[in-house]
Amino acid sequence: MNISKAVVTAAGKNQRTLPLQTLVDRDGVQKSALSILAEEISSAGIDQIAVVISPGDRASYEQAAGEHGRKMQFIEQTEPLGYGHAVHCAASFTGDDPFLLMVGDHLYLSTTDQSCAAQLIATATAENCSVSAVQATHESKLRNYGAVGGHRLAGSENLYQIESVREKPSPTEAEQSLVVPGLRAGNYLCFFGLHVLTPSVMEILAKQLSHGRADLSAALALLSRSERYLAHELHGRRHDIGLQYGLLTAQLALGLAGKDRDEVLTHIIELLAQSHA
Repeated sequence: MNISKAVVTAAGKNQRTLPLQTLVDRDGVQKSALSILAEEISSAGIDQIAVVISPGDRASYEQAAGEHGRKMQFIEQTEPLGYGHAVHCAASFTGDDPFLLMVGDHLYLSTTDQSCAAQLIATATAENCSVSAVQATHESKLRNYGAVGGHRLAGSENLYQIESVREKPSPTEAEQSLVVPGLRAGNYLCFFGLHVLTPSVMEILAKQLSHGRADLSAALALLSRSERYLAHELHGRRHDIGLQYGLLTAQLALGLAGKDRDEVLTHIIELLAQSHA
C-alpha cells in the first residue's frame, strides 16, 4: 500500500476557525494549527494535501497555510450533509488511492522519534489494509469521540482487529458492544482523528449520499464487515483544540515537549503560586 495523499477536514460549523489559530510549536516558533498539521503530514512522506473547507474560507486558509499552501488543494463543502459528506468531497482528489485522513481540530504529539502520522502509515503499509489510530479513553469522554470494539491481535501490544464502530456512544452502549479485552475497566478505544483508509470508504460514502447524508462512523462499521480493518494505539497523544480549554491544553503540551520546557514549567509554577497566594 502506497499512501501519497492526505485529506484534512475543516468545514464543520464549530471547527472551521480552529486550524487558523496560532500556537507556538516545540521549536518556539509561532505557527497556525494548519501549518503544524501540514508538518505532521510531511513527516510521513506525503506531499499532496486536500483541505475540505467551508465556502468563503479559502483566503483565510491560504494565508494560514503559508509555505505549505503550494502542496494544498482547497475543496469547498457546499452543503452541510454531514461529516461523511465532507470526507467524500475529496473523492476526486483521492481517486483509487488509499489516503491519510485527519481532522482539522486535533494536534498530535508523538512520544517517539516517529510522528503519529508516520507511525500509522507504517502500520497500514505493513498490514496492507485500512488502519485507524485510537487512544484508550475514559468513558466520561465518550460523548466527544467515535469508538471501536474488537480484540488485540495475537503477538501485538497495540494493534486491534476492529469488529464494531459507534459514533459518540453512551457508556451503556459502549459497555454492551465496545469492550476490548485487556483495557482498563471503564476505558474504550476512541478515534484519534487519524485514519489511513482504502478507496472502499469513498464507495460506501457515495452509496450513503444517494440517500441524502453520509456518516463516516457508519461507513467504517460497514468497512469492518467487508475487509480487514485494524486499530493502532499509537505512541503519542491527541489534543482536541475544539474542546473547552483544548487550545490551552494543546499549547501547554507543545511547550512541555519542546526546547523551552523549563521556561514553560517556570511560568506554570509561578501561576500556581499566584493563584494560591
